[in-house]
Amino acid sequence: MKMHFLAGGRLRIRKSIYLPTADRSETFELPVTSVLLRHAQGNLLFDTGCHPDIATDAQSRWGSLTKLMTPVMTKDDNVIVGLAAVGLGPDDIDVVICSHLHVDHCGCNVFFKRATLIVHARELAAARAPDGVAMGYLPIEWDHPLPTDAIEGECDVFGDGRIVLLPLSGHTPGTLGALVELERSGAFLLASDTVSVRETLDEGIVPRNTWNAAALVKSLAEIRRIAARGATVICGHDPRQWQTLRRGAEAYE
Repeated sequence: MKMHFLAGGRLRIRKSIYLPTADRSETFELPVTSVLLRHAQGNLLFDTGCHPDIATDAQSRWGSLTKLMTPVMTKDDNVIVGLAAVGLGPDDIDVVICSHLHVDHCGCNVFFKRATLIVHARELAAARAPDGVAMGYLPIEWDHPLPTDAIEGECDVFGDGRIVLLPLSGHTPGTLGALVELERSGAFLLASDTVSVRETLDEGIVPRNTWNAAALVKSLAEIRRIAARGATVICGHDPRQWQTLRRGAEAYE
């Protein structure tokens, strides 16, 4: 199995959302991470990032959300371009895992018409709730007629222990992580926005955009247990970690 990190966009966000000691006027640019897993039984994407139109007309798709996270991506800074760089197109993807249904994690779902979508049942319920839009779930990004497997607990995607989905609620009600076992590179935990930036894990900082702080703290404890067994934790948006990763066609195996 091979694992490729693909760019899913780039956002400018207030730093104080993640680091409470930062001045409220201070911002930083965060990468949006998508992961391609090329398994013998099929090609899987963990999160699909921002829709390509966000690069040119974010207001039309995201509306007032652009005040909270401002896209600063180029027209080529998306998963579709990233897949092309490794010789794949949308129809080559068999499974799409949505860690959660916020707009920067599911924006390209619409392109993967042959894929089965896997998402946590609590996440679907949150997106469909009357206050879903107010909570950041925009139907234009998540509500598409894809075959959907709404899971309740852990899920071994291909039944061989290589890609195991783990409920990690806190950032949202149904956030999922993925524990990936590679033959040569070892174990990786794709933590999504349970650990948006590394300080959340290292310093126990609960970000201001957290749905349930107690649930997040519990999920962080589970991630620390997994990391103690040797897994590399991949953050959802950490700019420093992003610079250290092999990206695009350069794979982990």
